[in-house]
Parts: sequence; C-alpha cells; structure tokens
Amino acid sequence: MTSLFRKPFQTIGLVAALGAAMAAPAAPVLAQSANRGPTLLRDTEIEEILHHEADPIFVVAGLNPKDVRIMLIGDPTLNAFATQGQQLGLHTGLILEAQNPNELKGVIAHETGHIAGGHPIRSGELMRAGLRPMLLTMGLGVLAMFAGAPDAGAILLANSQYFGTLGALGYSREQEGRADQAAVGFLEKTGQSGKGLVEFFDRFRYQEVFSQERRFPYFRSHPLSSQRIELLRTRVEAQPGFEAVDPAEDILAFETMKAKIDGFMNPQLSLTKYKETDTSYPARYARAIAYYQIKDPDRAIRLIDAMLVDQPDNPYLWELKGQILFEFGRVAEAETPQRKSVELKPDAPLLRINLGQTLINLPDPKKRDEGIAELKRVTLLEDDNAEAWRLLAVAYEARGDEGLARLATAEQYFAIGALGESRNFAIRAREMFDRQSVEWLRATDIVMASNPTDQDLRVLSDEGSAPRRR
Repeated sequence: MTSLFRKPFQTIGLVAALGAAMAAPAAPVLAQSANRGPTLLRDTEIEEILHHEADPIFVVAGLNPKDVRIMLIGDPTLNAFATQGQQLGLHTGLILEAQNPNELKGVIAHETGHIAGGHPIRSGELMRAGLRPMLLTMGLGVLAMFAGAPDAGAILLANSQYFGTLGALGYSREQEGRADQAAVGFLEKTGQSGKGLVEFFDRFRYQEVFSQERRFPYFRSHPLSSQRIELLRTRVEAQPGFEAVDPAEDILAFETMKAKIDGFMNPQLSLTKYKETDTSYPARYARAIAYYQIKDPDRAIRLIDAMLVDQPDNPYLWELKGQILFEFGRVAEAETPQRKSVELKPDAPLLRINLGQTLINLPDPKKRDEGIAELKRVTLLEDDNAEAWRLLAVAYEARGDEGLARLATAEQYFAIGALGESRNFAIRAREMFDRQSVEWLRATDIVMASNPTDQDLRVLSDEGSAPRRR
C-alpha cells in the first residue's frame, strides 16, 4: 500500500495469465479492515513518526533499528505485541488511546523489553504444545501484507487464527515485570521519563477486575495488576529524568499521526472532533482526510491547497492531494503533486509507487515507460514489494512485453510466499527469454527457490541449469 487506506490501483489492462480472479479490483483497504478484521497498513509518514519515537529505544536496547519491523495494524482495539523476528505491532486503536508521545513511547519501550529479553520465544510452552505451525502461517500472513498483498495476507492470517494466537501467547507476570523494568531503563538512557508508561497502565487499572473475555486484547496477553503498577511507579519516580517532557516537535508529530488515523478510520467522527474553529495543522489535516473519505474531494483539496500555502515543502500533503485526484478519476492532474512528493522525499518507495501507477495509467507511451522506470526503482529499494511488481506486470502487459509481465507476476507471488504460483509464472517467463539474458536467469532462480517439482528439476538439469535430483 502506498499510503494509509489507499484505494486499489485502477487497472489499465490485465495480465492475461492472471485470470479472472485478478480481473476485479480489490476492495479498498479501509473496507478490508472493516469487513475482515485487522489489516496491516503501510504509510510512509506514520512509519517515519513511529521510527522517530522508537529508534532511540531500539538502539539502547542493543537492537539495530533497521532490523526491527514496526507493523501498523488497522484495528480499533487497544493492542500491541512483539513477535519473533524482531517485529513490533501497534494497533491504531492503541495509538489513538495514547494521550501523549510519552505514553506511546512507554508502550514501545515495554514491547522492546520483550524483544530484547527474547520473551516471544520463551513464551514457548504453548508453541511446544502445537502452536508452531499456526505461528508459521501467521508470520507468512504478516509478511504477505507487509509486502503489499493484503488479500493473500488476510487469508493466511485468518487460517492461522492470528489474533487468537496473540492472545494465547500471553506473557507471564515475571516476564511482564522484566519488560517493565527494561522499558524504564531504556527510557532513562534516552533521557525520557517513564511517567507515560505508568499513566497508561494506571488509566486501565480497572481491567484487572474484568474477566479474561472482557479485557482489552493488550491486557489479556499482558496481565495487569495493581502491584505491578505500583512497583513500576516506584522505579519511575526515582528516575533522574522523571520530570522530562516531550519536545514540542514530538507532540506535533504525534497529534498529526493521530489526526491522520482518525481522518481515515473515523471520518464522520473526525468532522465533529476536529471542529472548523480549530485551525491547528492536525485538525485541518484530519478534516481534509475526512472530507476525502466521505467523497467530497473538492472540499478536501481546497483544504490541502490552503495548508500547502503554509507548508509548500510537505511531501505528505502533495502525496495526499495526488492520491485524491487519482482516485477520483483526475489522473492527469494527479501527476504534478505526486512528482512533487517524490521530489521532496526521493527515498520513499511508497511515494514512488503512487507516481508510477499514475504514469502507467496515462495514455502517453512515454509516460508509461517512465512509470515503469519508477516502479523498477521501487523494487530496487524494496525487492519484496508485491504491489510494485503487480503494477509492473500490468504495465508490461499493456506495452506488449509478455515475458516481462510473466516475470513480474512471478516476482509478485514470490514476494508474498505463494511459491507454487511464483514457480508457474517463472516457468512460463523462461519460455519468452533468450537463455543468456538476465531475465531468463532470474526466472530460473525463482523456479529453483520455489519448491520445484521433480519434473521441473529434470528439465533444468537437462539444460544445465540445475543438478538432477537423485
């Protein structure tokens, strides 16, 4: 997904080999979230804000921020989790519930304590009782959704009973205490107060008396108790930085993130919550997104244009304007703001996908070729971005490059772990290329890495591409 809740690509043509299942455009991500439960979301601006808050914590915890995947889960429930492979998930519901950046940083620090302490692995009694296959499927689903294939990911997650598994893999009270203490240490080392974590837990102290079924998911997997809160409070109040406050820029970024989530997920409520009399940037941002979501694009664009007068170098305002124009059929008009967003933030793959999809939808073949170049650049930055590969397949098909279309489709399926489909398209792609070409070699690599059949291996062996299986 190139942006939070971005509607699907409006196809200019279809790769014939994809068949009828790919012919109908997918439902918007917002609809998917409402109809299928939790959905993994991608948004460059929010990911940037979350990493700004989390990366210093990761560093003092001994983790490489580039190795920690922060997953934004589109779901109104209050929840956060850490899984194996250094993955940290935050529900939009938890972000909206946090009252300030320090509270959110406290939760992030706590989950980082679980990751650094190896708790997702050590909570393995249930895994040894038979949850390992379920967790493997869950992991594949998360990867598929993160790679830009929400439909495939949703199926895998549904099959793995994903969120039920997260609830079952609850941490022990001992692990919770250790993660609390680790979180305070991380916050101390980064010069921040642990007050927010105490206040967050204290606000939900009442969850302790609820039955397991009535608790928020976060407090089912992270058991809360008054004793735990008071022990945490004692440690936090002894911090040298207990009275430290969030910097003004962190508060603005936090409020902007919440406004963006609110505008997309709760548009009608946002128009009431962020009143016209509120002229702050987050309020104007939320209203612009809300008007876009309730299908009043002209009013949304007027608000965005007014904000651009104040912030002409804000790539996310240009991105939003281009997104609205594209999705309401004004494709030619979308090109300029999308170019501007890429110009202002050239290393953001998701912004380049926006520009690429617009260019390949224009009738000018030169524009289409430029769009293909943009999408290829995305795959160099994120080689597992299934959405970029899907758009490339469509563009190649429209240009008449059937071999490249098949190869791009093979890459798309390979990125989401659908190895059978990936192998089939790679085999078909090989038929279209010279055996000395880079494309033929890449298609062969995909076949070899996608659980080839004995027949596949015999063919590859006969042509000298692979050893014969014995």
